Amino acid sequence: MKERNELTKKDRIAIWLRSTFIQGSWNYERMQNGGWAFTMIPAIKRLYKTKEDRAAALERHLEFFNTHPYVASPIIGVTLALEEERANGVPVDDVAIQGVKVGMMGPLAGIGDPVFWFTVKPILGALAASLAISGNILGPILYFVGWNLIRMGFMWYTQELGYKAGSKITEDLSGGLLQDITKGASILGMFILGSLVNRWVSISFTPEVSRVRLDEGAYIDWDQLPAGAEGIKTALEQQAGGLSLTEYNVTTLQDNLDSLIPGFAALLLTLGCMWLLNKKVSPIVIILGLFVVGVVFHVLNLM
Repeated sequence: MKERNELTKKDRIAIWLRSTFIQGSWNYERMQNGGWAFTMIPAIKRLYKTKEDRAAALERHLEFFNTHPYVASPIIGVTLALEEERANGVPVDDVAIQGVKVGMMGPLAGIGDPVFWFTVKPILGALAASLAISGNILGPILYFVGWNLIRMGFMWYTQELGYKAGSKITEDLSGGLLQDITKGASILGMFILGSLVNRWVSISFTPEVSRVRLDEGAYIDWDQLPAGAEGIKTALEQQAGGLSLTEYNVTTLQDNLDSLIPGFAALLLTLGCMWLLNKKVSPIVIILGLFVVGVVFHVLNLM
């Protein structure tokens, strides 16, 4: 009976340490794929013995990948389990492996920022800063040690969790569990990405649709304000009371669009980029095209 080829704990530790450099070879076309492939090298060497198999595995992991660098660890764990099963004869193809990666990276990316950048880091930073302000050398030491213990501990634990969970997933390949998980993760990822469109994609059309002069008393009369700080205070009070900053009520094209469907232009732009990507247009070409169009429209005072 052929001996089962498995990853050792030493292999997984090497992968864990390498995963800290997942953004070390970042690019605009495939994002973190270089760092991901670098992370997977110990597993590829352990699981595959021939040059051809290793080259194929490395090429498989040079596909597009992008997520929060710390929450990539559970995805790494699941992928390790899938590669291990594949190396031992289980019918896990390239599409299944890439599907799990893509399906998980979207939902997990939405977790990483709130947990690490907006919670853990500010809390540790505030505690360390309070010590440092008082002249305590423990401030920066606490921040450096505490931050790295938390992130490295999280990355190791979730990588192992993903590795063990991935092994269970591959036990039921014939029952379609892997396909269901991939599909569910993809749907959740698309939902989260869709909800972020209005937040991260911003378009503002500047052409004026109408300009109406307001009645006297409906706007701040800047010439009649007191001088100095008292004038600033009065202006703020009048604005809070509902007075306009200018004597004209200007309605732009963007105001009309927002009154109909807020964020509609941003949605159309996103769908257009997705259509171009589906037509195999290079992401670099799309980025440069958006840059040129943005500059031209700004010069023409359209945006």
